Amino acid sequence: MARLDKFHHHVKEALEKDGWEITHDPYVLKLKNEKGTKREYPIDLGAEKLIAAQRGATIIAVEIKTFGGSSVISDFHTALGQYMDYIVGLQVQEPERKLFIAVSEAAYQDILDNPLSALSVEHYDIPFLLFNPITKTVVAWIN
Repeated sequence: MARLDKFHHHVKEALEKDGWEITHDPYVLKLKNEKGTKREYPIDLGAEKLIAAQRGATIIAVEIKTFGGSSVISDFHTALGQYMDYIVGLQVQEPERKLFIAVSEAAYQDILDNPLSALSVEHYDIPFLLFNPITKTVVAWIN
């Protein structure tokens, strides 16, 4: 079983408060290599929210990041690498599912305060879910 991020339950509760139904905990990418060997890659959460009967459903996957290491840039590089890999995997498994990186407001500000990270966020057009870990609420969707 995958190790849960420090804020896993905070984000899960925030999504539920925001009207999302948690459909996967974790959401697992299941991919095969050329030899047919299967590998599984867990993304923290999968969620669904009906937006209108005629429009169907919006489905997302959420990778939760704490950014509690010794270096914001190092934590961001790790998150960016996972994001890029998971995007490729989702294009194969479920291309309609949109991937978000969930971070606290403070962590997001730290990312933007670093010029290289800020440029990467803009260049790769990374969607973020900002949450408040104290109130366990969604603060903003940035996409």
